[in-house]
Amino acid sequence: MKMKAVRVFAPEDMRVVEIDKPEIDAEKNVLIKMKAAGICGSDRGILHGTNAAATYPRIIGHEIVGVVEKVGEGVTRVKPGDRVIIDQVTSCGHCYACRKGRPNVCFNLKVKGVHIDGGYREWMTCNENDCYILPDSLEYKDAVMIEPTTIAVQSCSRAQLEEIDDLLIIGAGALGTSLIRIAKLYKPHKLIVSDIDNEKLANALKLGATDVINSREEDLETAVKKLTDGYGPTVTIDAACVKGSLLSAIKVTGPAGRVITMGFSVNPEEVNNFLITSKELDIRGSRLQNRKFQQVIDLINEGKVDLKGSVSHTFPITEAVEAFRFADSGDPSISKIALTFD
Repeated sequence: MKMKAVRVFAPEDMRVVEIDKPEIDAEKNVLIKMKAAGICGSDRGILHGTNAAATYPRIIGHEIVGVVEKVGEGVTRVKPGDRVIIDQVTSCGHCYACRKGRPNVCFNLKVKGVHIDGGYREWMTCNENDCYILPDSLEYKDAVMIEPTTIAVQSCSRAQLEEIDDLLIIGAGALGTSLIRIAKLYKPHKLIVSDIDNEKLANALKLGATDVINSREEDLETAVKKLTDGYGPTVTIDAACVKGSLLSAIKVTGPAGRVITMGFSVNPEEVNNFLITSKELDIRGSRLQNRKFQQVIDLINEGKVDLKGSVSHTFPITEAVEAFRFADSGDPSISKIALTFD
Protein backbone atom coordinates (compact mmCIF):
# COMPACT_ATOMS: atom_id res chain seq x y z
CA MET A 1 0.00 0.00 0.00
CA LYS A 2 1.20 3.50 -0.88
CA MET A 3 0.94 6.68 1.17
CA LYS A 4 1.68 10.37 0.69
CA ALA A 5 4.74 11.97 2.28
CA VAL A 6 6.57 15.29 2.11
CA ARG A 7 10.24 14.88 1.25
CA VAL A 8 12.93 17.52 0.96
CA PHE A 9 15.34 16.12 -1.63
CA ALA A 10 17.80 19.01 -1.37
CA PRO A 11 17.63 22.65 -0.31
CA GLU A 12 14.71 24.38 -2.06
CA ASP A 13 13.45 21.06 -3.46
CA MET A 14 10.37 19.89 -1.54
CA ARG A 15 7.83 17.53 -3.09
CA VAL A 16 4.78 15.56 -2.06
CA VAL A 17 5.60 11.97 -3.03
CA GLU A 18 4.14 8.49 -2.75
CA ILE A 19 6.04 5.89 -0.71
CA ASP A 20 5.27 2.50 0.80
CA LYS A 21 3.23 2.39 3.99
CA PRO A 22 5.52 1.16 6.81
CA GLU A 23 5.11 -2.05 8.77
CA ILE A 24 5.84 -2.52 12.46
CA ASP A 25 8.78 -4.65 13.60
CA ALA A 26 10.44 -5.58 16.90
CA GLU A 27 11.97 -2.12 17.39
CA LYS A 28 9.41 0.14 15.72
CA ASN A 29 6.51 -1.66 17.29
CA VAL A 30 3.73 0.93 17.01
CA LEU A 31 1.99 2.01 13.78
CA ILE A 32 0.47 5.49 13.91
CA LYS A 33 -1.99 7.12 11.53
CA MET A 34 -0.82 10.72 11.45
CA LYS A 35 -3.39 13.42 12.19
CA ALA A 36 -1.44 16.70 12.34
CA ALA A 37 2.11 18.01 12.15
CA GLY A 38 3.39 21.48 12.92
CA ILE A 39 5.62 23.60 10.71
CA CYS A 40 8.62 24.72 12.76
CA GLY A 41 11.35 27.21 11.94
CA SER A 42 13.81 24.31 11.83
CA ASP A 43 11.65 22.60 9.17
CA ARG A 44 11.84 25.76 7.09
CA GLY A 45 15.59 25.78 7.70
CA ILE A 46 15.86 22.27 6.25
CA LEU A 47 13.92 23.37 3.18
CA HIS A 48 16.10 26.44 2.68
CA GLY A 49 19.40 24.74 3.47
CA THR A 50 20.13 26.74 6.65
CA ASN A 51 19.70 23.91 9.19
CA ALA A 52 23.23 22.66 9.81
CA ALA A 53 22.02 19.44 11.45
CA ALA A 54 19.87 18.16 8.57
CA THR A 55 20.73 15.43 6.10
CA TYR A 56 19.11 14.94 2.68
CA PRO A 57 16.90 13.58 1.25
CA ARG A 58 14.59 13.72 4.25
CA ILE A 59 10.94 13.32 5.15
CA ILE A 60 10.69 16.21 7.58
CA GLY A 61 8.35 16.92 10.50
CA HIS A 62 8.99 16.54 14.24
CA GLU A 63 5.92 18.19 15.84
CA ILE A 64 3.80 15.15 15.13
CA VAL A 65 0.57 13.69 16.52
CA GLY A 66 -1.71 10.87 15.47
CA VAL A 67 -3.74 7.86 16.53
CA VAL A 68 -2.35 4.39 17.21
CA GLU A 69 -3.55 1.99 14.52
CA LYS A 70 -1.61 -1.17 15.38
CA VAL A 71 0.83 -2.40 18.02
CA GLY A 72 3.30 -5.26 18.12
CA GLU A 73 3.47 -8.16 20.50
CA GLY A 74 4.25 -7.20 24.09
CA VAL A 75 3.47 -3.47 23.72
CA THR A 76 1.98 -2.14 26.95
CA ARG A 77 2.47 1.62 26.78
CA VAL A 78 -0.23 2.29 24.16
CA LYS A 79 -3.10 0.49 22.44
CA PRO A 80 -5.02 0.92 19.16
CA GLY A 81 -7.19 4.03 19.29
CA ASP A 82 -4.91 6.00 21.63
CA ARG A 83 -4.24 9.60 20.59
CA VAL A 84 -0.52 10.23 20.87
CA ILE A 85 2.33 12.65 20.33
CA ILE A 86 5.69 11.23 19.29
CA ASP A 87 9.03 12.07 20.89
CA GLN A 88 11.46 13.20 18.20
CA VAL A 89 14.72 12.29 20.02
CA THR A 90 16.56 9.02 19.38
CA SER A 91 19.67 8.53 21.54
CA CYS A 92 22.27 5.78 21.95
CA GLY A 93 22.08 5.46 25.75
CA HIS A 94 25.80 4.89 26.33
CA CYS A 95 27.79 8.00 25.30
CA TYR A 96 28.95 10.61 27.85
CA ALA A 97 25.88 12.85 27.33
CA CYS A 98 23.49 9.93 27.74
CA ARG A 99 25.28 8.71 30.85
CA LYS A 100 24.99 12.24 32.24
CA GLY A 101 21.22 12.13 31.70
CA ARG A 102 21.22 14.42 28.67
CA PRO A 103 20.13 12.23 25.73
CA ASN A 104 18.89 15.32 23.85
CA VAL A 105 22.54 16.06 23.02
CA CYS A 106 23.60 12.44 22.54
CA PHE A 107 26.86 12.09 20.59
CA ASN A 108 24.98 9.73 18.26
CA LEU A 109 21.77 11.80 18.28
CA LYS A 110 19.17 11.15 15.61
CA VAL A 111 16.16 13.45 15.43
CA LYS A 112 13.03 12.44 13.56
CA GLY A 113 12.57 14.76 10.62
CA VAL A 114 16.20 15.93 10.71
CA HIS A 115 18.62 12.97 10.68
CA ILE A 116 16.02 10.22 10.14
CA ASP A 117 12.62 10.40 8.49
CA GLY A 118 9.93 12.28 10.40
CA GLY A 119 6.19 12.66 10.47
CA TYR A 120 5.13 14.47 7.31
CA ARG A 121 3.59 11.24 6.04
CA GLU A 122 0.25 9.52 6.40
CA TRP A 123 1.56 6.67 8.58
CA MET A 124 4.73 6.17 10.55
CA THR A 125 6.15 3.59 12.94
CA CYS A 126 8.02 4.23 16.16
CA ASN A 127 8.93 2.53 19.41
CA GLU A 128 6.25 2.49 22.09
CA ASN A 129 8.54 4.47 24.41
CA ASP A 130 8.35 7.41 21.99
CA CYS A 131 4.55 7.68 22.44
CA TYR A 132 2.77 9.93 24.93
CA ILE A 133 -1.01 10.03 25.41
CA LEU A 134 -2.56 13.34 24.38
CA PRO A 135 -4.79 15.32 26.76
CA ASP A 136 -8.46 14.75 25.93
CA SER A 137 -8.99 18.51 25.92
CA LEU A 138 -6.77 19.14 22.88
CA GLU A 139 -7.64 18.83 19.22
CA TYR A 140 -4.97 17.20 17.09
CA LYS A 141 -3.98 20.46 15.41
CA ASP A 142 -3.41 22.25 18.72
CA ALA A 143 -1.63 19.22 20.18
CA VAL A 144 1.31 19.83 17.81
CA MET A 145 2.17 22.73 20.16
CA ILE A 146 3.10 20.30 22.93
CA GLU A 147 6.48 19.73 21.29
CA PRO A 148 7.45 23.45 21.13
CA THR A 149 6.30 23.73 24.73
CA THR A 150 8.73 20.96 25.72
CA ILE A 151 11.45 23.08 24.09
CA ALA A 152 10.43 25.96 26.37
CA VAL A 153 10.48 23.72 29.45
CA GLN A 154 13.97 22.56 28.51
CA SER A 155 15.16 26.15 28.07
CA CYS A 156 13.81 27.28 31.45
CA SER A 157 15.38 24.20 33.02
CA ARG A 158 18.76 25.07 31.47
CA ALA A 159 18.33 28.63 32.77
CA GLN A 160 17.67 27.38 36.32
CA LEU A 161 14.92 29.99 36.46
CA GLU A 162 13.84 31.09 39.95
CA GLU A 163 11.43 33.59 41.54
CA ILE A 164 14.35 35.89 42.31
CA ASP A 165 15.19 36.28 38.61
CA ASP A 166 14.43 39.11 36.25
CA LEU A 167 13.93 37.31 32.95
CA LEU A 168 14.26 38.80 29.46
CA ILE A 169 12.94 36.85 26.48
CA ILE A 170 14.20 38.22 23.16
CA GLY A 171 11.60 37.45 20.49
CA ALA A 172 7.83 37.01 20.80
CA GLY A 173 7.20 34.61 17.93
CA ALA A 174 6.08 30.99 18.27
CA LEU A 175 9.09 30.04 20.41
CA GLY A 176 8.87 33.19 22.51
CA THR A 177 5.19 32.68 23.28
CA SER A 178 5.85 29.08 24.34
CA LEU A 179 8.57 30.37 26.63
CA ILE A 180 6.23 32.93 28.21
CA ARG A 181 3.64 30.23 28.96
CA ILE A 182 6.22 28.16 30.81
CA ALA A 183 8.38 30.90 32.34
CA LYS A 184 5.45 32.52 34.13
CA LEU A 185 4.91 29.26 36.05
CA TYR A 186 8.27 29.90 37.74
CA LYS A 187 6.92 33.29 38.94
CA PRO A 188 10.06 35.30 38.13
CA HIS A 189 10.28 38.78 39.67
CA LYS A 190 10.06 40.29 36.16
CA LEU A 191 9.14 38.65 32.86
CA ILE A 192 10.23 41.08 30.16
CA VAL A 193 9.71 40.42 26.44
CA SER A 194 11.30 42.30 23.55
CA ASP A 195 10.32 42.22 19.90
CA ILE A 196 9.93 44.61 16.96
CA ASP A 197 6.21 43.87 16.41
CA ASN A 198 3.71 45.67 18.65
CA GLU A 199 0.98 43.11 17.98
CA LYS A 200 3.22 40.30 19.20
CA LEU A 201 4.17 42.37 22.25
CA ALA A 202 0.50 42.97 23.07
CA ASN A 203 -0.04 39.21 22.91
CA ALA A 204 2.98 38.70 25.19
CA LEU A 205 1.31 40.87 27.84
CA LYS A 206 -1.89 38.84 27.53
CA LEU A 207 0.10 35.63 28.04
CA GLY A 208 1.74 36.88 31.22
CA ALA A 209 4.69 39.19 30.45
CA THR A 210 5.11 41.90 33.08
CA ASP A 211 6.77 44.34 30.66
CA VAL A 212 7.45 44.60 26.93
CA ILE A 213 10.01 46.49 24.86
CA ASN A 214 9.82 47.32 21.16
CA SER A 215 13.53 47.13 20.35
CA ARG A 216 12.96 48.89 17.03
CA GLU A 217 11.57 51.94 18.83
CA GLU A 218 13.71 51.83 22.01
CA ASP A 219 17.30 50.97 22.82
CA LEU A 220 17.03 47.49 24.35
CA GLU A 221 19.86 47.88 26.85
CA THR A 222 18.60 51.24 28.15
CA ALA A 223 14.99 50.05 28.39
CA VAL A 224 15.72 46.75 30.11
CA LYS A 225 18.09 48.30 32.63
CA LYS A 226 15.44 50.85 33.51
CA LEU A 227 13.06 47.98 34.27
CA THR A 228 15.63 46.17 36.42
CA ASP A 229 16.91 49.09 38.51
CA GLY A 230 20.03 49.33 36.37
CA TYR A 231 21.22 45.76 37.00
CA GLY A 232 19.99 44.07 33.85
CA PRO A 233 18.13 40.77 33.63
CA THR A 234 19.60 37.86 35.55
CA VAL A 235 18.41 35.47 32.84
CA THR A 236 18.14 36.26 29.13
CA ILE A 237 16.74 33.72 26.67
CA ASP A 238 17.37 34.41 22.99
CA ALA A 239 14.25 33.16 21.23
CA ALA A 240 14.82 35.36 18.17
CA CYS A 241 18.17 33.85 17.17
CA VAL A 242 18.84 36.49 14.52
CA LYS A 243 22.11 38.20 13.72
CA GLY A 244 23.17 40.31 16.68
CA SER A 245 20.66 38.93 19.18
CA LEU A 246 23.23 36.83 21.06
CA LEU A 247 25.53 39.82 21.52
CA SER A 248 22.54 41.89 22.67
CA ALA A 249 21.73 39.23 25.25
CA ILE A 250 25.32 39.25 26.52
CA LYS A 251 25.35 43.05 26.72
CA VAL A 252 22.14 43.47 28.69
CA THR A 253 22.44 40.56 31.14
CA GLY A 254 23.57 41.51 34.64
CA PRO A 255 26.51 40.10 36.62
CA ALA A 256 26.29 36.40 37.50
CA GLY A 257 23.47 36.01 35.00
CA ARG A 258 22.68 33.24 32.54
CA VAL A 259 22.29 33.63 28.78
CA ILE A 260 20.42 30.87 26.94
CA THR A 261 20.90 30.57 23.20
CA MET A 262 18.63 28.38 21.07
CA GLY A 263 19.80 29.33 17.58
CA PHE A 264 21.11 26.94 14.92
CA SER A 265 22.78 29.34 12.51
CA VAL A 266 26.33 28.47 11.47
CA ASN A 267 27.07 32.03 10.35
CA PRO A 268 29.77 33.85 12.34
CA GLU A 269 28.37 35.79 15.28
CA GLU A 270 30.08 38.53 17.28
CA VAL A 271 30.63 37.97 21.00
CA ASN A 272 32.54 40.01 23.56
CA ASN A 273 34.96 38.28 25.91
CA PHE A 274 35.12 41.20 28.31
CA LEU A 275 31.35 41.26 28.83
CA ILE A 276 31.25 37.53 29.50
CA THR A 277 34.30 37.39 31.78
CA SER A 278 33.80 40.64 33.68
CA LYS A 279 30.22 39.70 34.58
CA GLU A 280 31.06 35.99 34.90
CA LEU A 281 28.10 35.11 32.69
CA ASP A 282 27.03 31.55 31.94
CA ILE A 283 26.36 31.13 28.21
CA ARG A 284 24.31 27.96 27.77
CA GLY A 285 22.83 26.24 24.77
CA SER A 286 19.40 24.64 24.95
CA ARG A 287 18.56 21.99 22.39
CA LEU A 288 15.39 20.01 21.81
CA GLN A 289 14.03 18.57 25.06
CA ASN A 290 15.14 16.06 27.66
CA ARG A 291 12.17 13.75 28.37
CA LYS A 292 9.84 16.71 28.88
CA PHE A 293 6.69 15.48 27.08
CA GLN A 294 4.93 14.02 30.10
CA GLN A 295 5.73 17.11 32.14
CA VAL A 296 4.00 19.33 29.58
CA ILE A 297 1.03 16.97 29.23
CA ASP A 298 0.64 16.99 33.02
CA LEU A 299 0.67 20.81 33.04
CA ILE A 300 -2.09 20.83 30.40
CA ASN A 301 -4.19 18.28 32.30
CA GLU A 302 -3.74 20.33 35.49
CA GLY A 303 -4.96 23.49 33.71
CA LYS A 304 -1.62 25.28 34.13
CA VAL A 305 -0.89 25.50 30.38
CA ASP A 306 -3.53 26.21 27.73
CA LEU A 307 -2.64 25.41 24.10
CA LYS A 308 -6.17 25.68 22.70
CA GLY A 309 -6.37 27.93 19.66
CA SER A 310 -2.58 28.09 19.28
CA VAL A 311 -2.65 27.12 15.59
CA SER A 312 -3.70 29.95 13.30
CA HIS A 313 -3.68 28.14 9.94
CA THR A 314 -3.99 24.58 8.65
CA PHE A 315 -3.20 23.06 5.25
CA PRO A 316 -3.76 19.49 4.05
CA ILE A 317 -0.60 17.45 3.63
CA THR A 318 -1.08 17.58 -0.16
CA GLU A 319 -0.59 21.38 0.00
CA ALA A 320 2.62 21.31 2.04
CA VAL A 321 4.57 23.31 -0.55
CA GLU A 322 1.94 26.06 -0.44
CA ALA A 323 1.93 25.93 3.37
CA PHE A 324 5.68 26.52 3.53
CA ARG A 325 5.42 29.32 0.99
CA PHE A 326 2.80 30.96 3.22
CA ALA A 327 4.99 30.40 6.31
CA ASP A 328 7.81 32.24 4.54
CA SER A 329 5.54 35.16 3.61
CA GLY A 330 5.80 36.80 7.01
CA ASP A 331 2.03 37.31 7.12
CA PRO A 332 1.33 38.89 10.54
CA SER A 333 -1.73 36.66 11.03
CA ILE A 334 0.52 33.58 11.35
CA SER A 335 1.12 32.25 14.84
CA LYS A 336 1.43 28.55 13.99
CA ILE A 337 0.75 26.50 10.87
CA ALA A 338 -0.15 22.81 10.99
CA LEU A 339 -0.48 20.22 8.26
CA THR A 340 -3.46 17.88 8.52
CA PHE A 341 -3.91 14.33 7.22
CA ASP A 342 -7.69 13.74 7.03
